[in-house]
Amino acid sequence: MLMEGLNVKDIDETKTSLLMGSIRTNLNYYPICPDPELTVGVGRHSDVSTLTILLQDEIGGLYVRGNQGDGDNWIHVPPIKGSLVINVGDALQILSNNRYKSVEHCVIANGTKNRISVPIFVNPKPTDIIGPLVEVLQNGEKPIYKQVLYSDYVKHFFRKAHDGKKTVEFAEI
Repeated sequence: MLMEGLNVKDIDETKTSLLMGSIRTNLNYYPICPDPELTVGVGRHSDVSTLTILLQDEIGGLYVRGNQGDGDNWIHVPPIKGSLVINVGDALQILSNNRYKSVEHCVIANGTKNRISVPIFVNPKPTDIIGPLVEVLQNGEKPIYKQVLYSDYVKHFFRKAHDGKKTVEFAEI
């Protein structure tokens, strides 16, 4: 369904690789923090993935930046038993030429309980080149992003501190 919104009619082997060529699962453990105001579980960032599928426990602590107002509008994502949170990642933002936007988010430490989350990152293969899809640009839309080796994009993300959505600037023209 996401691809239909990008005028992609046929998902061939190349597009399958770009969309879900590799999958990584993490198990995140956030121990109790007696003074949560002194720390952050994970700093503000957007994921480098195409999509991130997240299973949260019942503790909560995931916040996403809202797109309204002064830019400092953080919204708590309450955990709902049996549900998954699905985030658009930077790779899909780049492939879609900004039609889909990656989600800036962070995790806040909890003062009374341990927290566990299980994100599944659906990524292009490290050897894939990411850039706006041909179908997105077929009506004369100008590309916002250059063609980038996905492994270079990921290396850039891990070379620096979490800094919101600034990683995506690495791929901008």
